[in-house]
Amino acid sequence: MTKKTVFMAVVLATTLPLMAQEKAAKRLTESTTVLKTIVNEKGIPPSLLRKASCVLVYPSVKKVGVGVGVSYGRGIITCRKGAEMNGEWSAPAMYTLDTGSLGAQLGSTSTDYVLLVMTQRGANKVLSGKLKLGADASAASGPAAAQAKAWNDPNVDILTYSQSKGLFAGASLGSASMSSDNDMNKDLYGKALDATQIVRDGAAPVPPAGKELVEFLDKMSPKHM
Repeated sequence: MTKKTVFMAVVLATTLPLMAQEKAAKRLTESTTVLKTIVNEKGIPPSLLRKASCVLVYPSVKKVGVGVGVSYGRGIITCRKGAEMNGEWSAPAMYTLDTGSLGAQLGSTSTDYVLLVMTQRGANKVLSGKLKLGADASAASGPAAAQAKAWNDPNVDILTYSQSKGLFAGASLGSASMSSDNDMNKDLYGKALDATQIVRDGAAPVPPAGKELVEFLDKMSPKHM
């Protein structure tokens, strides 16, 4: 190898991991912005956030195919610590979303999604690997503030909310699939980790880019109700 080739190889070996880490940090920042906006604007009732075991955020989910309706998103998940999942919020893990088909709901605009995992049963299924809504865990459109206090359905594992063009609403994700984004987790934490290791086992500390997210959840929902 020539000196120039060796130099380029060293540069790439140094630059690519940094670029990947910056991409992961950007996803965390965007997810934090989406969550804070929807919660602060009363798109998600705080009473339901206090009941949630886990929160997933998918910023800017877009359709990937004209007339097909298939969409794909990348986001994050954080869950409450402890065997009963009733403690403080964990370090975030990277997660993916494959909606399959949302028909005309998504259109050509990007849509932000926040999912509240309301049962420990649902949290275990979400973290077990690739999950399909409807088949592996029950999901429903999240209620608005007026109905939130009366909401108490133990058969619903996940409540879904969306934001599109500044409008907040409960959302149906049909038979969407979710799974751990292990490549991006490795980029963020510098070692091979899946979502369960990060969220349940505490295998990594909260990264700098994720501190605002975790601190916001700890402030808005310090205890599991």
